[in-house]
Amino acid sequence: MKNESRIKYLSGNIEAIKKKIALLGEIRPGTLTEQYNVCGNPNCRCKNEKNAKKHGPYYQLSYTRYGKSTSEFVKRGNVNKVKKQVGDYKLFMKLKDEWIDLSIEIAKMEREKAK
Repeated sequence: MKNESRIKYLSGNIEAIKKKIALLGEIRPGTLTEQYNVCGNPNCRCKNEKNAKKHGPYYQLSYTRYGKSTSEFVKRGNVNKVKKQVGDYKLFMKLKDEWIDLSIEIAKMEREKAK
């Protein structure tokens, strides 16, 4: 009976994970970075030896999908949206891994029970 109650408990955890996943919004993999650049104009403020002020910030999202690396600039007005998408992706991946681990544990317990 101990295994059966443990399986019920683990199954309940899986159901909770499914509910959390259902609440996620759009998801995007990657890392969002803030960058500052120096231009090619020798008289620009970004080249000032005493008080250089680089251009920016610019935001870039970098990720690999299907073996292909991609980087794209993100408009300042979309930064918060992209941050949420990347955060939801990370949460999705964490929840997915938890779901898999729980499922493996249940499968092992059921296999032992069948012996």
